[in-house]
This record gives sequence, structure tokens and C-alpha cells, in this order.
Amino acid sequence: MIIIKSASELDSMRRVNQMTARVRDAVGAYAKPGVTTLELGNLAQKLIRDSGGVSAFYGFHGFSGQICTSVNDEVVHGIPGPRILKEGDIVSIDTGISFGGFIGDTAITVAIGEIDPEKQRLLDVTKASLHAGIAQAVDGNRLGDISHAIQTVVEEAGFSIVRDFVGHGIGRDMHEDPQIPNFGKPGRGPKLKAGMTLAIEPMVNIGKNKVRVLDDNWTVVTHDGSFSAHFEHTIAVGKTEAEILTLV
Repeated sequence: MIIIKSASELDSMRRVNQMTARVRDAVGAYAKPGVTTLELGNLAQKLIRDSGGVSAFYGFHGFSGQICTSVNDEVVHGIPGPRILKEGDIVSIDTGISFGGFIGDTAITVAIGEIDPEKQRLLDVTKASLHAGIAQAVDGNRLGDISHAIQTVVEEAGFSIVRDFVGHGIGRDMHEDPQIPNFGKPGRGPKLKAGMTLAIEPMVNIGKNKVRVLDDNWTVVTHDGSFSAHFEHTIAVGKTEAEILTLV
């Protein structure tokens, strides 16, 4: 069942998602050559604590990080650790906060120093696909309209969509109905209604779409070693346009 949020619930979702977005951006700005992913996680921990929230990821099904930090060919769910970021890397910073009974969830992929043009194009296309999907999140559309819009932008650019992991509904729980694939046919799936809150998150590879999970049972990497990018916003379906709750 897809939960439609009340006006007061949407206010709570706005609050926690703004907190989450501010932490996301602060950690992203701190990601520089020479910084470890553990340092990013420690900064996130401090900022989340200072905000009055708690990490929505730490302890979730046993996850040991405060945030997810996924570098280069790591798609999602990378655990912060001793890895040192280097010039030319890209790193996805996926942040979740629990506050006031609701969850915020958002991700960006940032360049570490100067990156080559193809990596920059990957970041630009992934972000553009996210916003194409969000544009379809309006009352009366179908879930497949979001999925198809994302897929179209990505594949027209010559990149591939990860199919093993998807976006999701969000609210009081991290993962609510519906699942939101980043590929599909328009006009299919549940009808969207104002007040639904969704975490839309394309994961895009330069190479093929196949992925595998490392021995830590969390970190997802591209099967062919190609670079991957991940952007995510939590949004509220609106009557005429979506409200991006994680936009600051």
C-alpha cells in the first residue's frame, strides 16, 4: 500500500529532509584529495548528532556506517573506512537521517579534484535523469512515467541503468511502497497521487549495467569495473509539480 501523507506529516518530512540535505552538502564539500571515507562518515556523524537526529543507516540491517560512501566503480552501499580519496576519483555520498518519527534520504556524487570529461558527463547525465524522473512525479501520472523518463535520459547518453537496485517510497520507514525502478514503460504501474513521498535514485554506469556485491555483503560494484554515479532526492508528489524535499 502506498501511503499518502497528511499536511502535518508532509511538514515533518520537509523538516527531516532539509536536515539530511544540509548534511549531504556539507560532507560533499569536505570530500577532497587526501581525505578518507571514514573522515566523511565521522563528519556526517557529528553533523547528524548536532542536528538532533540520528543516522537512518547505522544499524539498518546491520550496516556499520553513518552514511554510504561509494567510490569510482562502487555503485551504492559503500562503508566508510580507511580508503583515501584521490584526485580524479568520484564518490557517492548517500545520507539518511531519522528525526521526529520520519526519515530523510538523499545522495549526490561529487568529483574529487579534477576529473576527466567522461566522468563529468556521467555525473551530469545521472543528475539530469533524476530531474527528468522527478518532473513526472505529478498527480495522475503513473509510476512507470518516472521510470521511463530516467531510462530515456541515461540510455540516450550511451550509459546504462543499474537494474538490481531501485528507488522506493519513504516516510516513517526507510523503505515503503512502491519500489521505483529506473527503467520501464510509460503509462504503467500505480497511479501517482498528491501526498505520496518517494525517494527517486538513478544509479548509472559508464559501462554495462551488471553489478555484484563484495565480500562485506554491502558494497555494490560494477561487474566490469566501470565508473558509476548515484543521485537521489526525496520528493512529494504534487498536483502540478513535485516538491523536492531534499533541495536546499
